[in-house]
Amino acid sequence: MSTVKIIEVIASSETSFDDAVKNALKEASKSVKNIKSIFVKEMHAHVDNNQITSYAVNAKVSFTVKK
Repeated sequence: MSTVKIIEVIASSETSFDDAVKNALKEASKSVKNIKSIFVKEMHAHVDNNQITSYAVNAKVSFTVKK
């Protein structure tokens, strides 16, 4: 039997929201195995001089653990 756990991560990118999500998954995978899904909870963009300077996401990563 396995259990699904969820962690919440925050990641950013200077390029796009898509890259920010990929960065979140990349960082989570350094310490968590058996990742099954990622759910983007919130998206933020930082603006400076009327230009987007960075993209950020708050995401939930689910993974399985065996008992």
